[in-house]
Amino acid sequence: MKLIASFTCVCITSLFISFSAASADAEQAKSLLEQLSKSLRQVNFNTSFVVVKNNQAEPYHWLHGVIEQQPNNADDDAKNVELEILALLNGPRRDILRINNRVSYIEPEYAPYTIRSEQISGPIPTVFGRDISVLENNYHFVLVGKNRVLGRAAQLIRIVPKDAHRFGYWLWLDQQSGLLLKLAVVTRKGNLLEQIQFTHLEITDKISENLKQLQAAELPQIIDVTAQQKNTDLSWNVDWLPNGFEPVKSDRHRIIASKQTVEFMLFNDGLVDVSVYVNPSKEKQRTVEYASDGATLVLSQVINNIEVSVVGKIPLETAKKIINSISFNRKPVTP
Repeated sequence: MKLIASFTCVCITSLFISFSAASADAEQAKSLLEQLSKSLRQVNFNTSFVVVKNNQAEPYHWLHGVIEQQPNNADDDAKNVELEILALLNGPRRDILRINNRVSYIEPEYAPYTIRSEQISGPIPTVFGRDISVLENNYHFVLVGKNRVLGRAAQLIRIVPKDAHRFGYWLWLDQQSGLLLKLAVVTRKGNLLEQIQFTHLEITDKISENLKQLQAAELPQIIDVTAQQKNTDLSWNVDWLPNGFEPVKSDRHRIIASKQTVEFMLFNDGLVDVSVYVNPSKEKQRTVEYASDGATLVLSQVINNIEVSVVGKIPLETAKKIINSISFNRKPVTP
């Protein structure tokens, strides 16, 4: 009996130590992700990276800087100016410029325009520069080993989904600055879907000349997107989504090329966007079709002259479950 009691005591102690160690690693992983968020907002850096997916690479140049403004008098607060440029280097010019909460888009398809936003939309999830704690309900933060990336000592952090309805994210963070050196999107089995590999990183005390020019530049006129952000009463509902996905917006608009009316809902779990589109179709029926671009899946089907599509960085089975949950209270608006 004494032997059994001793064995039981050892097992309980070992479990407690293992749990405590895992909890400490999770807290350290979260702390490193918080440092990443802080660095992305406060550090002056000049960096380049490539997005690799489907055996193709898209190169980007990314600049960020902060100009510290001195208060005019003792009663004023210093208002720093945050500047950012993200440029796609191949093909037609695609630049995103940001001065504090003004973001300008330079794209070949549209006239340049500016919106009010505190973040740019690019290949790197915006949550990494914001409050990382919004992910804790749906993801585990796992501290893994150290490695060497871009000639710099790096710490690997895994963001692991708590269910089978999402992909995982692996981040290699620079141990010196906390900045991102590499990012991979993987399946639950660890299969690589796409990755972002940084090819250059320069951290400076002063902002670059390009950012100085941006600060002095006159950005395109701000457009009012308030009306677009309001939710529209649509003819259908999505009755199932993975836990944690919340509605962001819904609207109805016409596609310029075809002039066809499309109804749209956008959902987000803090890390991943999922879009659902519904529009009338000339086809009576069409079985499920899907294609993937790296981690991004596009799935669609036609039932009773209605086409439904789901787009997002989610597994195929998740997209199928979403599309099968859609219910209609009336027919979508016809073209």
